[in-house]
Amino acid sequence: MNLAEQIKHDIETTPIILYMKGTKEQPQCGFSNAVVQVLNSYGVEFKDVNIFDDPEIRVRLSEYSNWPTIPQLFVSGELIGGADIVADLHNKGEMSTVLERALVTPSQ
Repeated sequence: MNLAEQIKHDIETTPIILYMKGTKEQPQCGFSNAVVQVLNSYGVEFKDVNIFDDPEIRVRLSEYSNWPTIPQLFVSGELIGGADIVADLHNKGEMSTVLERALVTPSQ
């Protein structure tokens, strides 16, 4: 599986995945940290992918999502957006509804 296929597979099979600078334990930019803090406030499990591990991740991810900036949050295979969008959804009280999608499986 090449990197583009791996990214597509991870997004489609991981309920909540955050492509970010750094890790959820050690974010390496304020925007990535902001999204981690929002997700942590809801107590949800999520996978983090550090784009610094391989510079090609950022290129292939942006080709897949058609979104140029990092971080990128995906919930149930859908791009939610970056730090500004996540903060806006959180401040409007809509983030919990977005995250609930990750907890619902097709069989439910």
